[in-house]
Amino acid sequence: MASKGWQHPYVNIFKHVKVEDWRRSAKEGDVAAYMDKTLRCSVFRIRAPVPANGYILVPKNSNRSLELIGRYFYLLFRPMPGKYFVVHLDVAAEEGQVVRISFSNMFKDFKSTATWLQFPFLCGAAKDSVYESTAKTARQGLLGPAPTSVRWTCLMLDLQYILSLYLNRCYSHLKTIKLCANMAVKNMFTSDLVLDPGISFTEAKLMGLASSQGTGPMPREMSFPAPKGGSWHDLYDYIKFPSEGTKLPFDSIQKGNPRPEANCFSSKRNPNREESHCVSISKPIQDRVSLMQQITTPKSLPRNQTTVVTSIPELGVVSSQQDVGWLCPDDDQQKQSAIFSPHQSKPPRHPDGSGLHAFVPPQDTFSRDPDESEEEFVCSALPHSVHLPLSKESKQQKLLPDPILKLNRIIGFGGGTTKYALWTKSGDAVVYPCHAIIVSMKISSNQQRFFIGHTDKVSALAFNGNTTLLASAQTGNHSVVRVWNYQKGNCLAMFRIHAHSLSSLNFSYSGGVLCGVGKDSHNKTMVVVWNTLNVSRGGEVTVLAKAHTDVDIHTMKVASFDDTRMVSCGHDNIRLWRVRNGTLRSCPVNLGEYHSLDLTDVAFEEGNFSNQHLDERTLFASSRSGHIFEIDYSRVVIRNVRRLLPAQQQHMGSREKRTFNTGPGIAINSISVSSSFCVTGSEDGFLRLWPLDFSAVFLEAEHEGPVSLVSVSSDNLQVLAATSTGNLGFLDVRSRGYNTLMRSHTDTVLGFSVDGVRRHLTTASSDGTVRIWNMDSLHQLYDFVSEDSPCSVAFHPSEQVFSCGFSSGIIRVFDISSAKLLAEHNQHRGEVVGLAFSPDGEFMYSAGSQGILALYNSSEEDYNVIRVLCNVVARGGEHAPDALAVSRDSRCLAFVGPSEHIVTIADARSLDELLHIDVSILDIKSPRLDSALKVCFSLASINHLLVATSANKILWVSTETGRLLREMSNVHKHQCSSLAVSEDGRFLLTAGQNTVKVWDYNMQLDINSQMFIGHSQPICQVSFTPDQLGVVSVGDAIFLWHFLALPDYSSVDSSSPVRISSFLAPKSVQPKAEVSGGQLSSGMPRQTAPLPASPPSQPGSINNLLDQGVFDSVSLCDDTVSIPTVPVQATPSSDPIPATSFLKVTQLVNTSPLNTSHTGTAELKEKRPVRPDCYSHFIARFKASTLDQAAVTPQPGEECIKLKAVIGYNGNGRGNMVWSPDLGVFAYSCGSVVVVEDLHTGCQRHLQGHSDEISCLAVSNDAQTVASASGGNNGSRSTICIWDVQNGNCKNTISHHKGAVQSLAFSRDDRFFLSIGDFTDPEVALWSSKTYQLLSNVRMSGPIHGAAFSPSAASQLACVGSHGVYFCLIHTHGLEVDLKVERVKAPAEISDAEQTALCYHKESFLFTATNGGHVGVWNINTQRCLMIWEADEGEIGVLLCRGNRLLTGSNTRWLRLWEVGAVQTVKPRENVCSVDRTTVVLEQEIMLDGTMVSAAFDNTMDMGIVGTTAGTLWYISWSDNRSIRLVSGHKTKVNGVVFSSDESHFATCSEDGSVRVWSTPSNELVVQFQVLNQACCCVCWSPSATKDDACVAAGYSDGTLRIFRLSSSEMEMKLHPHHVAVTAIQYSANGQVILSGGKNGLVAVSSRVNGATTRVIKDHKGVQITTIQCVKEECKPFGLEGNEMWLAASSDRRVSVWAVDWLKDKCDLLDWLTFPAPAYFMDDSPPPSLAAFCPADPDLVVYTGYGVEKELLFYSLTKKQIIKKISLPHWATCFGLSSKSQLIAVGSQERVLKVIKSSSGRFQDFLQHSDSLQMCHFSPSGTLLFTVAFNEILLWEVRGL
Repeated sequence: MASKGWQHPYVNIFKHVKVEDWRRSAKEGDVAAYMDKTLRCSVFRIRAPVPANGYILVPKNSNRSLELIGRYFYLLFRPMPGKYFVVHLDVAAEEGQVVRISFSNMFKDFKSTATWLQFPFLCGAAKDSVYESTAKTARQGLLGPAPTSVRWTCLMLDLQYILSLYLNRCYSHLKTIKLCANMAVKNMFTSDLVLDPGISFTEAKLMGLASSQGTGPMPREMSFPAPKGGSWHDLYDYIKFPSEGTKLPFDSIQKGNPRPEANCFSSKRNPNREESHCVSISKPIQDRVSLMQQITTPKSLPRNQTTVVTSIPELGVVSSQQDVGWLCPDDDQQKQSAIFSPHQSKPPRHPDGSGLHAFVPPQDTFSRDPDESEEEFVCSALPHSVHLPLSKESKQQKLLPDPILKLNRIIGFGGGTTKYALWTKSGDAVVYPCHAIIVSMKISSNQQRFFIGHTDKVSALAFNGNTTLLASAQTGNHSVVRVWNYQKGNCLAMFRIHAHSLSSLNFSYSGGVLCGVGKDSHNKTMVVVWNTLNVSRGGEVTVLAKAHTDVDIHTMKVASFDDTRMVSCGHDNIRLWRVRNGTLRSCPVNLGEYHSLDLTDVAFEEGNFSNQHLDERTLFASSRSGHIFEIDYSRVVIRNVRRLLPAQQQHMGSREKRTFNTGPGIAINSISVSSSFCVTGSEDGFLRLWPLDFSAVFLEAEHEGPVSLVSVSSDNLQVLAATSTGNLGFLDVRSRGYNTLMRSHTDTVLGFSVDGVRRHLTTASSDGTVRIWNMDSLHQLYDFVSEDSPCSVAFHPSEQVFSCGFSSGIIRVFDISSAKLLAEHNQHRGEVVGLAFSPDGEFMYSAGSQGILALYNSSEEDYNVIRVLCNVVARGGEHAPDALAVSRDSRCLAFVGPSEHIVTIADARSLDELLHIDVSILDIKSPRLDSALKVCFSLASINHLLVATSANKILWVSTETGRLLREMSNVHKHQCSSLAVSEDGRFLLTAGQNTVKVWDYNMQLDINSQMFIGHSQPICQVSFTPDQLGVVSVGDAIFLWHFLALPDYSSVDSSSPVRISSFLAPKSVQPKAEVSGGQLSSGMPRQTAPLPASPPSQPGSINNLLDQGVFDSVSLCDDTVSIPTVPVQATPSSDPIPATSFLKVTQLVNTSPLNTSHTGTAELKEKRPVRPDCYSHFIARFKASTLDQAAVTPQPGEECIKLKAVIGYNGNGRGNMVWSPDLGVFAYSCGSVVVVEDLHTGCQRHLQGHSDEISCLAVSNDAQTVASASGGNNGSRSTICIWDVQNGNCKNTISHHKGAVQSLAFSRDDRFFLSIGDFTDPEVALWSSKTYQLLSNVRMSGPIHGAAFSPSAASQLACVGSHGVYFCLIHTHGLEVDLKVERVKAPAEISDAEQTALCYHKESFLFTATNGGHVGVWNINTQRCLMIWEADEGEIGVLLCRGNRLLTGSNTRWLRLWEVGAVQTVKPRENVCSVDRTTVVLEQEIMLDGTMVSAAFDNTMDMGIVGTTAGTLWYISWSDNRSIRLVSGHKTKVNGVVFSSDESHFATCSEDGSVRVWSTPSNELVVQFQVLNQACCCVCWSPSATKDDACVAAGYSDGTLRIFRLSSSEMEMKLHPHHVAVTAIQYSANGQVILSGGKNGLVAVSSRVNGATTRVIKDHKGVQITTIQCVKEECKPFGLEGNEMWLAASSDRRVSVWAVDWLKDKCDLLDWLTFPAPAYFMDDSPPPSLAAFCPADPDLVVYTGYGVEKELLFYSLTKKQIIKKISLPHWATCFGLSSKSQLIAVGSQERVLKVIKSSSGRFQDFLQHSDSLQMCHFSPSGTLLFTVAFNEILLWEVRGL
């Protein structure tokens, strides 16, 4: 194409293609031009029922291109009210890729692929309309159909930005445009200018806007008309994308701030624009946590924003205002809602503006690399730390004291080099580098002082002769040299000449010359000599001479006798240097045959050089081959060469040195010469003292690593030695004693932990060691070396014990006092990223990089594992070493997981998840999701959790609600790597990159932080010491800081454990605390378990048949005469029933058959009431089971199993869900249990007292009482339980109605309580809410479906039923109460319909609904129906009204929201009027998964909860038109439930054809696999070891098997091995094959790989297979080959046991069991035949089924006989065996769950199910138990019996 200049400044696209001719453009559907009254011009209108059916396409031929290169695309359009529209733009990238950009109000979420971007469009609304206020409240526009007041919009899309940001592509041109219905469009154009439609040309001229600046006004032909003097933005919308407005948790196109000044801090800012920020919660949930926050959190009120004026900072100081919210002074921590202002009303605060604490001179100026520096700083000449003020005029409040940290000690040596350590002239101190800091240490007291200023590792040090000047160099690309005044510690000069790698420095004796060796920009060796003569007097440092050379220089020294002479050595050279006339020249020493040696060090012979002639000077040089050269300095020749050899072992064992010989020599790294001896340091780790002739060794000291430096003190009495392994020490020549000054890690210190009792510090390092240090002496106490790399460490809070996690996943616990290994665990597969003890010392926690979290019992010496959870911690190692945080009160555990975007708070004692917090909030400057990095608890009393995120923020989150309380941005220049809060809650400590910051916790100062430097590489961990008097930071080294702010003990948590540590004397070692194993952290002795006053009578002993030859029987029959063995003394007041029934065990020799008598019963036939034709009426599910009234339940608190969770919701109930949004009570029923769920955490409480299915619930208006009703089967009266919500106790139980209870209700003032019977007994009963005495009862003329109290008058109520509407009035006469009822027939239009639901509206109106879908409006005063309208096509069973909004829910699955405010204007007429569209308006509708049976909403009808017959509780939010599952369960019978091998998930299957996978412990639905028109009969879990390999296999009624892979949520394989229903399925123990049994008795063996059926076993043919089980067991003891066994049981009481080796295709019958039984004469099916291997001993097979007696049989495969029997009171319908504690769970038709101790016969009964039990299943660990009755799934926690 030709030049594109014609496209500037813009292109009118409609004019360019002549759209009205339709030659270069195309139209489809209803596209027409019309005159718009608002714009006063012709526009195009595009209409169609479906947006894709009506459009304008430009250009006409999609193969052609518009070739429009303008960066910005402008569209002038107006969406049609109540309709959807779509716009498609095809854009070409420079790479040739065509990308479609689409936006529509149909899109709910942003979606992105490589070729398609879909953006939701959020429609704006007219100013001051209800839609606009809704959009403000929601912080977004209206997602969905456009509102009625939608305005003309000018939309600008930055196409270049969109392609670059979302697809990382370069924009080329716009190809095609497709405008789809429904919209009106004026025009569209492209331009490279940012055009403002709200500015006229005149205004633009006055403002100086011009196209040359890239901006300007909108062209006249493209502009919208605005009245003179009026505001354009009041009439139209201007949307720019990317938006400058509200930032949502997803990408959307929406209206932003209308004016440019809206982005500034303005006093005119709308106060409604800013709200308290809430953490965005996302999926596992779409679900629980965020929802619960929204449901339970009252709406935040708007706050006025105060104008913030930022003053101009002084020159040289970089300031940045941060948006930091803080807690309001009157904030109530107990409230769930708190308002936090994101802006401050104080003068501008600069949390980061505290400046830098450093010791630097004023003339020090150099640039810092942005990747290496935290921020620019100003150098100060003061020797103390200073604060850089922001303004001279303002006196700002800052963090005090200043400085708040003072560097006290550093543990470490080297980092950049270990070749440099210097004696002071006095010999009382040593100066050495520790990474970027220079340390001067007194050798007598280990007192340290520091020279801070280098930004990279120090690579060289040098003293002048009298040690008054110190020179230092740093490595890296900024090889600066600093000269210090050693005594004062200040920097005198700083200069740079070398490009990098400055490796050697040396001062002349006088200090006037400094010599340095480094590399230039061409990587050549560069030698520079500086003049430092005047540096002490403030003079400049100048270059005397410099030289570039290719010679390798290892070290270089200035001659002590002449400042102009130097000597150097390196590989294959020794050179003498001299400065003369500004040039630096060198002369090599002729090495002769030694020219290839590697020279390491040089030294001059010491002596009185003032009188010594130059010819007498001797130079010593050392080499790695062991050669020592003596060189004549004046003649530049070698005088002598000696080779030092290792000691040879002689016969007498004496050690001698040979000075010159063949063989390997001693590799010498360093040499130092005094006037009387010479010292060498060598690679073999020895420091050796030699005479000057090297004839023998005077003295030697062996080190742990190669000696890299030796240096003789000036008095020749001490020799300093350093090793390459980071050790520094000195040898006292006179005493021959060696003193270690410093040890250090040789690699990064990954983490640490402090023992506050003994002031010990343990560290883990990448060098593979774990070390323990004394924090006062800095001595290393212990060194633990392992082949495995340590990752994290943790000290026990009171005992002398620490634990360490390694990269292999192993965790080891060490006792320091006894130096032994206490425990070793291998629960993790990856590295251990977190390790922590609870503050009370009871528990230990570990987290792994593969997502595993483990809980240990640290109160016991073996640290046994309590619980292991998989896939709960975020994967990866970036959260190490402190991935876990435990609250101060030891109640909560926090960590990042299960994904990087979610923070989980769990119960610290059980690891049960309490809260999920999603931090994935898009940063304004970045489209990437934010992720959590670190977590930290604050004071337990204020319930704060601090989260550091990848967006460089710290979030304050409530640990109760998960709400975002405040956030702080730009915490560090780089990401925050660690954070901690002081115990008094006043200070926050953070680490980022190389800096440490201390913050005011409440952020209420003008300057909230102070920053401290010193580390040369990123800090891994930082924390306060337990006594709060210090801070420890680790990374390159270990930094110990004094924390100078005194702790506020009044603020310390009272709940925090008492610490055995000193707060006053941190430097004194505390005496060893006596901490015994039986003592708690609080100091109170641990109580022992109480013993019974008198031991119970011992039951008959159970003896094995191996001893007696007979089998045992444990009698559990309650009707036998030998039940009690514990004597019970009869007293007038009976004692409580014991928790466990201890039954007598009797020896059985002969078993007599059970005589069963059959008695007939006469039935009384009577005319039964007919069920009304409406689903709203409750009908209990048919149950063939009856409750065993003789069963005895254990006392509360003494149960061997405890109900942990209820899975599902009873969709068969009516009104069986209640929610009080203001008070947070949420309850629903499942079976016979009322579940009270905490919406903050998802934790459940269970109200247990019913024995039958609960039909309905009601909650009092004060939310203190919940009423539940059940029963009515077989003519018995129903039961109504009154529950205290707070403590869960049943306050009262009332029984009145003969049938079921249809409805319950409390009056508005909670004085009265109403209950209504079902159609079998249609009676209304009125009760007192105080005494629950019956006040009045009235029998109605027909079935009643619902009742409601008036919200305004407590004495008024109404009912609806089959015969019309009942208006009721309560009359009170003293103590007597009468209920007056008046029935009114429905209007003729709906007279034949059932009145199914009702609700009050305002004070004078009543809404009623029918089974035909009509809604009627009644005047309460006149009791007349004013109007009706058809609200649905089916029966309406749910009717709620809040304000002017009405909710209807029906059996068509539609949930609809109506605006009914206009019904108040309807006047009474003789005939009932039909509604018109202006009276009631359908606002929104949502289709759910079933018929609505219960609903509860807040007072504004914005959000609520709805229950359906599908067993689902939905959260409904009308504001964003979404529905999210809260609780889900199966609607039909559950046929299977099974745990995964790691117990992280469980699977269920049902008659409805679904397989559902749930996560533990949250019990949230993860994925559902649905097969239509088939029943799923059985399910099993694969024995895979990894999450990616985890599969679930299910058998269906059509004979198919389906295998589902969880990682992909897809069906992996479908098999069809059977022609009848599959009744049992199981993976083999190794997972290679799948065994399935059919209804016809055939067992199929199918390949897991290809699905082929490899074997069919027909031994059970003809009868149903009931059980298949596989175990891994060697079969040699049974005389057969195989490594697995499996069994199959069939309904004919036969069990086959098989020995198999699937790899060898072996499958042999091991045993065949047949159990006899008498004939079965009952009408129903006989009890099932069930069998299972005993988990503890697979040699035993446990069987139960129909037989001679009701019993459990234990059959030995080796003995081929039954060795034990346990009698049962009922036939077992299911049973499960626990892998521990010898527990057996047995379910029966009588609804009894019986838990039996197989060894002793003890048992307990549980009656929580409302139907017969069909399944009992223990978890693999035996700690959890599932029981199932029809669709009720109960999860129990096993405690033991």
